[in-house]
Amino acid sequence: MKTVVFSHSVWIFGTSRSGKTARLVEQFARWMQDENYNQESFYTKKSRVKSSDRLSKGLYPYQKEGTVLILAANDDNRRELADRIVTATRGQYPVRCKTPLGFFQDEVILFWPLLVQYLKLKAQFPVRLRPETEQELATRLWRPRLDEEILRRAGTNEYRLVRRILDLLQLAAYSGTSVEDIGRILAVALAPEDNVTNLEPEFLSALLLDWRNWCLERGLLSYGIITELYNQYLLTDSNYQQRLRQRYQGILADDVQDYPAVARHLFELLLDDRAVGAFTYNPDGVVRLGLGADPNYMQELAAYCQQETLTDSPHNSLAQRLTTPMLEILTEPMTLLSLPEVVRSIQATSRAQLLRQTAEVIVQAIKQGEVEPDQVAVIAPGLDEIARYTLTEILTKQGIAVESLNHQRPLIASPVIRALLTVLALVYPGLGRLVDRDAVAEMLVVLSRGDGEKDFILPPHHPTTPAFHQPKIDPVRAGLIADYCFQPHPENPNLLPVTSFDRWDRLGYAATTAYSEILKWLEEQRSQQELRLIPSPISLLDRAIQRFLWDGSNLAYDQLAALRELLETAQHYWEIDTRLRQIPQAEGAGKNKTSCLTPTASSPQATIAEFIQLLQRGTITANPYPISPMGAAAKAVTLATIFQYRSSRRSHRWHFWLDASSPLWAKGGAATLFGAPFFLRERLGEPWTAEDEQSAEEQRLRRILADLLSRVSERVYLCHSDLAVNGQEQLGPLLPLVNACVSVPSGE
Repeated sequence: MKTVVFSHSVWIFGTSRSGKTARLVEQFARWMQDENYNQESFYTKKSRVKSSDRLSKGLYPYQKEGTVLILAANDDNRRELADRIVTATRGQYPVRCKTPLGFFQDEVILFWPLLVQYLKLKAQFPVRLRPETEQELATRLWRPRLDEEILRRAGTNEYRLVRRILDLLQLAAYSGTSVEDIGRILAVALAPEDNVTNLEPEFLSALLLDWRNWCLERGLLSYGIITELYNQYLLTDSNYQQRLRQRYQGILADDVQDYPAVARHLFELLLDDRAVGAFTYNPDGVVRLGLGADPNYMQELAAYCQQETLTDSPHNSLAQRLTTPMLEILTEPMTLLSLPEVVRSIQATSRAQLLRQTAEVIVQAIKQGEVEPDQVAVIAPGLDEIARYTLTEILTKQGIAVESLNHQRPLIASPVIRALLTVLALVYPGLGRLVDRDAVAEMLVVLSRGDGEKDFILPPHHPTTPAFHQPKIDPVRAGLIADYCFQPHPENPNLLPVTSFDRWDRLGYAATTAYSEILKWLEEQRSQQELRLIPSPISLLDRAIQRFLWDGSNLAYDQLAALRELLETAQHYWEIDTRLRQIPQAEGAGKNKTSCLTPTASSPQATIAEFIQLLQRGTITANPYPISPMGAAAKAVTLATIFQYRSSRRSHRWHFWLDASSPLWAKGGAATLFGAPFFLRERLGEPWTAEDEQSAEEQRLRRILADLLSRVSERVYLCHSDLAVNGQEQLGPLLPLVNACVSVPSGE
């Protein structure tokens, strides 16, 4: 570890909402504007590039985009940091802000020719794999070797086992660990009875090596492969190091406690060359610890910098008042301590009662003017669809908007998406098993909306479908048409003319006309497909959207988001399919001798079927809410999981901690990948015991409490039900807090 302190770099240490990011932006503005400071203090060593030369190259005043590397922990924070820098500097300097993984990806693609030469790969432009495509291809590659016996020993299904193995590759890459060492680290960290993969270290490493080599031969890049290439090949290459030092003379990094360990290797390379650095670190703000972040390893970068500790407490925060007593109650639950009146509990026997009582307390407080909707946040360790629906339904019926933070629903949950997939199955041959009578009926309802007349447009204040056409074919008529006019067939399912229905005259003119237009359009597309006049299924999806869904109608944002995600997913899927068809199966067999395991490109119809089935499994999601509200933002109650809320760095006057007695408060849940603790640099290659796990949970709970209390200013409600949604008694770690505060009477 370096012990030299560089006077021009700064390490900003502080708790949540203590002004770290503001101080970071201030430092950036100072670098850009204070020329005397730059000349006298910025570069103090004799190097190959003199200070005057660097100034002449345009760093001061800032003239070249990219001279300062600006990073943020996640995409939302990245946008916010960029906006704050632009505002603070009045837009005088171009700003490009990246996440660490986004920067690694850009660099790997930019220097791909160097990697091609270094690794002796085929010269082709790289294509990034989405997680769902990565899962699909890895499953097909490994399926011959993951037999029933291996799955039985692992005690899980094929999907989960493949996902865990791929997560191990990603975690290893983030920590700077080679693929060859993954199996050994897992064997040391876990006792045999705790190893949920139950794979031999050599076998596990062989699977991952085969996968990585197979991807590189085809120019396919997952996040794990991107990070490994960047850390092990680019960062160690002298040519790249020279170009990196020439491009970046400054580093601005916010919330480095959430960065992977390999980010430190990048920073050290630049700092060793006397680049300037400014970093913020929040010990309570660690959110991505189970997703590859290594806060303790990143904290050692402080030795390169002058250290500043921000002691100002967050404005009107409850952290100073409540953090210590809450932790005392949790560590010594038998002590007779009580919490201040700003902490209250809402208690019920069942979770259904709890959800209703929580919503009623929120409604009453808002109607009485105690708090505005946008000053309330409902936070839970895990939000199931029942809780989301119940709270949203009760609040919206009372005229209170709800913002479900980063709520991602499967694309297949959208009727519009299901209708478009049915269109694919009706136009392309060989897909008849993927469409049934109910799907056809739903398609008729959805597609008959877009060609409605002005008379069918609902008023803007309609509660369910604002400014969206009513269907000409209602569900009852659609069901009748599907019953009498749909001909199932495994190869060529067909829709018959409406006259095939004896009493078709009872359908009405609007429904009959709409169905005839849909039928005519489908027949035209089928004819063009047979003549190969439709370039790809993506073109057919686009045609259907333009013809039926985007015909002058004003779609709601969730539908627009779903359609956008569908087209992006389809584009990606067929891009990968095209790449697989370009490389024969036998190619590369002489190198790794895995040609028998290589997933071959399917026939066009089979590819479409796989795409539809991929969506039907619910593995593709879309965020139905806009990142930034367009126009005047509605005041809405925030509904979020702990991970989502802390990642967003938001704050509110009132907090409602839902399921306060759930054991999930101390667990990482979906925000923790299998094997994440084993690849922390300070524990790399060491056993992981039950005591270590307990200690990690205690530290996680302490950070969550300190962080959340820093983000609430007036009141905290602990919402507790004796029974969980599955009927089990809830005895989680926060239960002593529930018993130590004033309870809100039911109906208050």
